[in-house]
Amino acid sequence: MASKRRHRSEPILNHPAAGGDGCVPWLTIVGARHNNLRDIDVSIPLQRFVCITGVSGSGKSSLVNDILREALARELNGSTKADPGEHDRIEGVEHLDKVIDIDQSPIGRTPRSNPATYIKVFDEIRALYAKLPESRVRGYKPGRFSFNVPTGRAGGGRCEACEGNGSHRMDMDFLADVWVPCPVCEGRRFNRETLHVLYRGKNIADVLDMDVQEARKHFEAVPKIARMLGTLHDVGLDYIKLGQPSPTLSGGEAQRIKLARELVKQATGRTLYILDEPTTGLHFDDIRKLLAVLHRLVDAGNSVVVIEHNLD
Repeated sequence: MASKRRHRSEPILNHPAAGGDGCVPWLTIVGARHNNLRDIDVSIPLQRFVCITGVSGSGKSSLVNDILREALARELNGSTKADPGEHDRIEGVEHLDKVIDIDQSPIGRTPRSNPATYIKVFDEIRALYAKLPESRVRGYKPGRFSFNVPTGRAGGGRCEACEGNGSHRMDMDFLADVWVPCPVCEGRRFNRETLHVLYRGKNIADVLDMDVQEARKHFEAVPKIARMLGTLHDVGLDYIKLGQPSPTLSGGEAQRIKLARELVKQATGRTLYILDEPTTGLHFDDIRKLLAVLHRLVDAGNSVVVIEHNLD
């Protein structure tokens, strides 16, 4: 990162991510004066892994979250709610096609949101179950194995007593709501007929109850599913269950699931990823895996900007 103003690409020689002419593009925030920032210009190299660090109150979040992220969300993502902090302009935006904030907010608010649905691997699993001989005989489509599709004319096979949640919410008045297992499906989310369809001896509820390591072995003969599950392994989440309800996931786990989803996508090589203190609460081995994933995003031509207090 540099604090002087740049109006052109700067040469970075002999770097594998650099273009054929040895140059990489730069993104320059001009006249940043939000909160503690005092009318500064900041240049960030793209197609690189960049860390913004400093003491508390130095303006890291004001620069990256309040100005850079909000301005790019409005200009690139078309957000109408973005409200950038005070600055003059941002140069070099033409080198990017979107900005993605990989934060620690929940991946969903109800038990129907889980790692498998979030990274879209559950779509592939449902399609696989719909192609099984038992499903064809019964006329089941992929929607039969979705807990978001009602039964009846819609063709779903979920438990209607809990609407596919596998549990019921109990209002605790002044305390946080509590989810208790559904007495009809006993937490399995689907009705009895749907659970009769098996792949390698496991029904769709059994699959959701598998952890990532088990599921990778179970679907090793299905390359696309195995590859998508491999992204959860790559971010160090072998231990979580595919159907683990989103309210039970920690902020760090939610953040890594979001990273896995980005690894599943077809890379454009022009995306800016922003992460705010992603190593908080992580074991050293998990940090190593996280860094490896971020470097993979950069190796694909994307840009990563991390705000971090921990210099180690």
